[in-house]
Amino acid sequence: MSRGICPRVHFWWMFSVLFLVKVVDVGAYSCHEVKTAFQVRQIGPLKWVPETPGTDVELLVCKHQGPSCCTRKMEESYQVAVRRETLQNVRSYSFELKYLISGHATAFQDTFQYLLSFSQGHLSSLLEDTYSPLSREALPHVNALFSSLSLYIRGHNLSLEAAITRFYDNLFPLVYVRLVNPGMGAAGKRGECLRATRQDVNPFGPHPDTLAQELRRALGAGRALSLALAEGAKVMNATEHVSLTKECLRGLTKMQYCSHCRGLTLIKPCMGYCLNVMRGCLASVAELDGPWRRYVAALEELTHAVAGQHSLELALLGVRGHVNEAILHAQRHGPTLTATVDKVCGLSGKEPTTSIHPDPTPEFTTPTVTSSTAPPSIIPSIPPQEQLMGNLAHLRREFLSYVQRYKLFFAVLPEMLCEGETVVEDFTCWSGDDVVESYTGRVVGNGLQAQKQNPEVKVRSPNPELAEVKERLERFNQVIQDMLPGLGQRESWGELGSSDTEDGSGDCDDEDGCQGSGTGAVKTFTDGRPGGSNNDKAVGSNPGGRAPPVVRVRGAGCPPACLSLPMALTLILATLALQWRLL
Repeated sequence: MSRGICPRVHFWWMFSVLFLVKVVDVGAYSCHEVKTAFQVRQIGPLKWVPETPGTDVELLVCKHQGPSCCTRKMEESYQVAVRRETLQNVRSYSFELKYLISGHATAFQDTFQYLLSFSQGHLSSLLEDTYSPLSREALPHVNALFSSLSLYIRGHNLSLEAAITRFYDNLFPLVYVRLVNPGMGAAGKRGECLRATRQDVNPFGPHPDTLAQELRRALGAGRALSLALAEGAKVMNATEHVSLTKECLRGLTKMQYCSHCRGLTLIKPCMGYCLNVMRGCLASVAELDGPWRRYVAALEELTHAVAGQHSLELALLGVRGHVNEAILHAQRHGPTLTATVDKVCGLSGKEPTTSIHPDPTPEFTTPTVTSSTAPPSIIPSIPPQEQLMGNLAHLRREFLSYVQRYKLFFAVLPEMLCEGETVVEDFTCWSGDDVVESYTGRVVGNGLQAQKQNPEVKVRSPNPELAEVKERLERFNQVIQDMLPGLGQRESWGELGSSDTEDGSGDCDDEDGCQGSGTGAVKTFTDGRPGGSNNDKAVGSNPGGRAPPVVRVRGAGCPPACLSLPMALTLILATLALQWRLL
């Protein structure tokens, strides 16, 4: 008989215990863990966190049936905190890309300026060693020419052809008086006539036009690359200050902190759920994906145009040869040239002589800079020519090895944010409403069109600031393509600009999410971040050394504080090296 009673007693005993536990749980549950998390994350004053859950709390975002450890003030503080944390995470990723662009922009400019200084010294040594009668008066015009070339390659609005024309106009009177007719003395008023009629008289033959064509082709690509890198930095500046809508903040708060209201401070959001929230918040950012991929493709083409086949190095090294051939042409045609000038500008004081016949290809020498002939911009020590060649190609390879990893940056930014510290794959996760084994909602793709089906964040309109950035980037891509018509022939820009998000579909059903713009995008990244390992980023340059400057930008994850000191030391070393050359 006891055997028949025992099962009933056991059942009623278990029921009583569960009932008592439930009563104790509702009446004596502590919000201590919530208060601890509130303090650790520095969300707000601890006095806003209740000691025990309340049952009559009116919340706007974290609504649920049952007691809650949240108050309205806590909810407002959560929204402020989640906005700060999300923007900080976005900026940390954007900073890596922005620094990659700005660091290599400095690297390319340092190399360009080094090549210009090398070429200037190359030409100055020709005038001093081979055409010494005119070198002192010609050096200021050499300085003016290379100053113009430097400004041009930096992106300033000036005419390259006008600078080269002005150089040859100013060189003609010196060549005519000092070399073609060396006994004439000073040119005087005749010099103005010679400058004004140089293009009509054509004393230098085809060589000025040939030089202009080669420099326009090579320096034009370098100028376009400088402008492109500056434009990329502007785009990253704009995306760093992206604004979050009220709907986005509500979704982020619900994902990050509404679980705290139930005392669940350690639960993480489900991956699919996080992707929906982040893709909704960053829908306007993802619209930059297509123009950005075309922009990165343009960078690849521009660096190839600058460094491929050593185009820029050869063009600048060739300035000396073109000027030498131009002077030789004037000397060889001295009698004819003098007769023409006599008709245009008046009789010469002496019959022409062509006794000076320098070697058409004078030996490469290091320029001798003295106090009387030193130009205002000091010429660096010239390394062997083979040491100079290939420096741009090395920099190009290094730059492309990093920037190609960021080609899909704006498409995979939501995935990177979700794959960081926010989300972990576990047996259970937070779905925004409850603890679940997996997220069952539809996971949408990237872009504005795909957000029409987003169950977590409603996107009502595009961000006007980012829409302007997108339009400006598209215009810039077109300007670069118009500036260099052959650009883009190595790879189809149409294919590079295609995006899965533009067709308005982009839905997927698996919880792991889908790449709304291209497949396999996340495979390019390591540990959720573009750029690979986190231990190999360093930027520095040494424009003052004897070897050409090489600036390396590596890896990812270096905060701004670790970058300021090396960059400052670099500037100090460069300044000291320049002052040393002045002595």
